[in-house]
Amino acid sequence: MAREIERKFLLKNDSWRASVEHSWPLRQGYLCGNERASVRVRIAGKDANLNVKSATLGVERLEFEYPIPVDDARALLSDLAGRVVEKTRHEVRVGGHCWEIDEFEGDNAGLVVAEIELDDADEPFERPDWLGEEVSEDPRYYNTELARHPYSRW
Repeated sequence: MAREIERKFLLKNDSWRASVEHSWPLRQGYLCGNERASVRVRIAGKDANLNVKSATLGVERLEFEYPIPVDDARALLSDLAGRVVEKTRHEVRVGGHCWEIDEFEGDNAGLVVAEIELDDADEPFERPDWLGEEVSEDPRYYNTELARHPYSRW
């Protein structure tokens, strides 16, 4: 069974930009969701995936991800998905961890969030100077919610 352990933070400043190792565009939309799970299609650069994630508040949730053809993902996004979330993902290494920093576009423009995936919910990690408030427990920052209730409308 796949389990994701992820913590999410706002950023204090843009000093992380000097350490970006790689960036790529992401487009994702939600095919369905309920109180137990969501089903997402995502195009990340030249790859596409179908993702099923439990609707669990906090840092741990079930997550299953399956590669699909990019043309299928484009059709799903254009024909079946609700609102599409667009962002640029940047990778920044700090200590022994890779941070994924999402810079949102469209209705979520202005929002920048850093995520770190861990092997254990209590795993220690280095906190870079640019790291701000933790929002892992705030559902407004979940991509499913940003698709329904964009940052620009808060």
